[in-house]
Amino acid sequence: MADQQPVANLAYFGLYALQHRGQESAGIAVFGEDRQVRLHKDMGLVSQVFDQDVLERLPGFLAIGHNRYSTTGSSKVCNAQPVLLNTRLGPFALAHNGNLVNAAELRHDLADLASELTSTTDSELIAFAVQQAVDGGLDWDGAIRQAAGRCRGAFSLVIGTPDGLFALRDGHGIRPLVFGHLGETHQAQWVVSSETCGLDIIGAGFDDDVQPGEIIHFRQGDPTPLRSRWIEEPAKLCVFEMIYFARPDSRFFGESLYSYRVRIGEVLARETPVDADIVIGVPDSGIPAAIGYSQVSGIPFGDGLIKNRYVGRTFIQPTQAMREAGIRVKLNPLPDVLAGKRVVVIDDSIVRGTTSRKLVAALRDAGATEVHMRISSPPVTHPCFYGIDTDTQDQLIAARLTLEEIAAHLGVDSLAYLSKEGMVEAAQAHSGHFCTACFDGAYPIEMDESVRSSKLMLEPAGLAARRRLVAAAAP
Repeated sequence: MADQQPVANLAYFGLYALQHRGQESAGIAVFGEDRQVRLHKDMGLVSQVFDQDVLERLPGFLAIGHNRYSTTGSSKVCNAQPVLLNTRLGPFALAHNGNLVNAAELRHDLADLASELTSTTDSELIAFAVQQAVDGGLDWDGAIRQAAGRCRGAFSLVIGTPDGLFALRDGHGIRPLVFGHLGETHQAQWVVSSETCGLDIIGAGFDDDVQPGEIIHFRQGDPTPLRSRWIEEPAKLCVFEMIYFARPDSRFFGESLYSYRVRIGEVLARETPVDADIVIGVPDSGIPAAIGYSQVSGIPFGDGLIKNRYVGRTFIQPTQAMREAGIRVKLNPLPDVLAGKRVVVIDDSIVRGTTSRKLVAALRDAGATEVHMRISSPPVTHPCFYGIDTDTQDQLIAARLTLEEIAAHLGVDSLAYLSKEGMVEAAQAHSGHFCTACFDGAYPIEMDESVRSSKLMLEPAGLAARRRLVAAAAP
């Protein structure tokens, strides 16, 4: 939100920095001085959806951008965001990060608007709830609060209106949201982003997090945003954001996630030592933890895996014959580094185990004499319902197999995970401040039984969740 700034271009660069949060589609809606809202969105990466010609057709003073990664609703252009709707007070554009667990209930409540729905997303349902509240007589602030009160789940929202920009997080603050400003504060050029890296790329200063349960109203020309709570609930930031999902240069709790990820590697080394010759990390998210593991263990760190950084989403799949020949699209091991070595390989998580098993085989093919896998998070035993698109529970390897069975399946000489206590200790924050449901099944938000049963196939959790999490030699 800026005066005399090419806001579409600024939104483009912000989305570029946040590309890791969604690669399916991208969109930008811009509010012009003529009270018109111009919207461009399509399937693909930010650099594929926008070029300078498109951005020049989006003049205005306020822009809302979004990268999509589907959790509710299929991967189609009709589900791309932002969502743009009209009301008696004028148009508004909404972008949503997270996932509702009462989408079916909300759709039922909005049944009279069913003919107007153009997508299959929970995000559009939130927008229609806002529209309904505005057309029912409420102002923007009241309408957004009322709509938020009808939602259960994870939702960080940015909403552009003729009356300025609104930013809101659900009561638990499961998905991150921060804000800052461009230039001098008194000019009120406000920027809201899922992560601080979205501020950094355009030179915006960081002011604060949008707090859990907070709604903030930014108005053009107003040097002080209007901040208030719309709900009071315990903070439950998704800990997986810190371990894997967010960028390492984004700042949480006053420091970069790189620093946190190095620390969890240090804790992992103290919890699960092993005799070895070299420590390597799985690029990119495993590298900081591998550096931390090396520093505490005294085992040298090396680059044993090279990542092709130009691999994003691809619609060209290798043939079965190519797969059987061991085609390595994303990662390739370095035999010069690995041959004859006892290797500790650090990764951020194991979900299904398919990728890890292939990785271990590739390391052995490159000449590693021993492969010891260390995971810088606890076993993933439960699916996420709040915006990380994990598999159903029967697909999660740690929900089905014991630690020893996982080690045998992967073909490693030993396997160990970071303890939940170590994960939280490394965050240097109160343990109750995080959602750790993917590791322990303690979901902070109640959900419809139909939603629970759609992913929770193996309740109670499998044996692996109850086994001691220490290094175990594979048979």
